[in-house]
Amino acid sequence: MLLVKFRLNHSIFSFSLFLLFGCVSVQKVPFENIVDTTSKKIIYQNKKVFSTEKGVYASNKFNGARLSDFFQENDSVYTVFIQPENTPINNSAYYSFKLWSDQSEEIYLKFKYPQGYKHRYIPKIKARTEHWKSIDSSLIYKKDSLFMVKLNLSKDTTWVSAQEVVTVKDTENWCGNLVHLKPYVHLKSVGKTKLGRNIPVLDIYKESKEHKPIVVLLTRQHPPEVTGFFAYQEFLKTVLKENKLSEVFFSKYRILTFPIVNPDGVDLGHWRHNANGVDTNRDWSQYRQSEIKQIVKYISKESKKYKGKIVLGLDFHSTYEDVFYTNKIREGTSFPDFIKDWFKALEKEIPNYKVNEKPGNSKKPVSKGWFLYGHNAVGITYEIGDETPRDRIKLIGRITAEEMMRVLNQY
Repeated sequence: MLLVKFRLNHSIFSFSLFLLFGCVSVQKVPFENIVDTTSKKIIYQNKKVFSTEKGVYASNKFNGARLSDFFQENDSVYTVFIQPENTPINNSAYYSFKLWSDQSEEIYLKFKYPQGYKHRYIPKIKARTEHWKSIDSSLIYKKDSLFMVKLNLSKDTTWVSAQEVVTVKDTENWCGNLVHLKPYVHLKSVGKTKLGRNIPVLDIYKESKEHKPIVVLLTRQHPPEVTGFFAYQEFLKTVLKENKLSEVFFSKYRILTFPIVNPDGVDLGHWRHNANGVDTNRDWSQYRQSEIKQIVKYISKESKKYKGKIVLGLDFHSTYEDVFYTNKIREGTSFPDFIKDWFKALEKEIPNYKVNEKPGNSKKPVSKGWFLYGHNAVGITYEIGDETPRDRIKLIGRITAEEMMRVLNQY
């Protein structure tokens, strides 16, 4: 009964907004719970090389780094202190730094966080010429709030990071390579962030854009959540393969996709927020932050101009396990059976896979609620586990894309 009442109030409110702001391109969407997304002060890192008397060094002088302090406790133990960009904030304690020493040395690295926060991510390490890999579990010591790892250092640099570092530049290069020789993929900008970084969009369609339903893909709202980005990469690569499946899909649909929603937060090495100290995935109502305001404006403008209804939104994130957060409201949306049909196909096509769905109508102003309440579209938060094997992520990303196209082609 409460749900019906909220939907009715939402419809009345939306109609009132339309009458009042009919000429405004961006329509605000009401949510049950209000979240304050006004800009807040952040703590910028002091970018430097930290040195110790014993000749062991740490550095945060690169994009995507997060290190607040580094000091020696005794002959073999060194502490890294990690602070978030501001508080309150989710306990997603992100870190990333470089280490080296004047001579080969075995050290113990102790992670320290402000009171109330604890270690989350298993460290990923990388030598200069190697690929990222998770540190061997035999080198980890964990007891209560204490988290330590054993490392062998030398004059060569060792990167230590909560997750693989994927910067704004890395994303730009990936987008450039992805669209190369694909004339139906149009790389554009929706605007700039507070710090002047570009907010890119890939507008993907074949032949005309007129009257084609729109699928929206989002990722990197939260900077450390790279496993969701890895799934997004494979998802998009699959959609862009030249085959009969994608040919039929693009004869019917258009994709608007945003490969890095929060570029300032990514390069600043933030735990969760943008350069204004705000979680962008709580701003899908009032649009106080430039990233969401410009993305919403672009989607709305394109939908209106080319008469293409927004029918599906997938927002790629990471959390402790693979999970799909869905809205319970489905009747009255563009495709009431999409979630059921899609999940059934995934369980059939992915070996040893059981969909972990957590349904619940969005009360806070998150993207999946914006798709539902603002457009009567299917909205899903697509989460990949922090430690899901990278090969498994590619498999899931590929098959979820194939089955999305297959299901939508039938409608």
